[in-house]
Amino acid sequence: MMKLYDFLPCPFGQKVRIVLAEKGLNYELVQIDLAQGEQRRPDFLRLNPFARVPVLVDEDVTVYDSTIIAEYLEDEYPEPPLLPPVGSSGLRARARSWEDFADTSFTPQVGQLMAELTKPESDRDPGRVQRLQQSVERMLTFLNHELQGQEYLTGQFSVADIAFAPRLVVLRDLGVEVGQNRNNADAWLKRMIERPSIMNIEGFTSQFVAGV
Repeated sequence: MMKLYDFLPCPFGQKVRIVLAEKGLNYELVQIDLAQGEQRRPDFLRLNPFARVPVLVDEDVTVYDSTIIAEYLEDEYPEPPLLPPVGSSGLRARARSWEDFADTSFTPQVGQLMAELTKPESDRDPGRVQRLQQSVERMLTFLNHELQGQEYLTGQFSVADIAFAPRLVVLRDLGVEVGQNRNNADAWLKRMIERPSIMNIEGFTSQFVAGV
């Protein structure tokens, strides 16, 4: 059986767990507590010398980095597909571009906002909170425009959508309303929340998911 080394609150691990759930794959979850520094243990560093989760071990194959893990799972377990079909190069490139945008821009910005808001109120920087909220709002407006006329970012549900899900579902708790004058993005979020692969993922803010 596959093993997934993960830290439940990590959005990149959540991304991989959604992929595994969509594909109906069984795996053993090995929790690595980043707060306790378990990612720096010698046995974990043998799996990933960069000391990061998630890491997937599938028999004699070890893969780290959420995007590479998702690609591996797509190649090794192609059904159901989470990339547009081979031959539709433009759509596949679009899916990968959106996944990269989520991983390198959207997720880090929301993460910074979360970090600021979890500080004691006396230690928060209100200006930084406002700037981060506005940055996330701009990205949502861009996504809303790109979703015009389609249910998902590449037409069909794919890794492009999955990559946004872990941080998209917590935005209300951070003072950002996805659906504020963004009907396309609001409908997109609601469609994703209805998927068992996303609804049942551990580590999300359950109160928000239940209230969508």
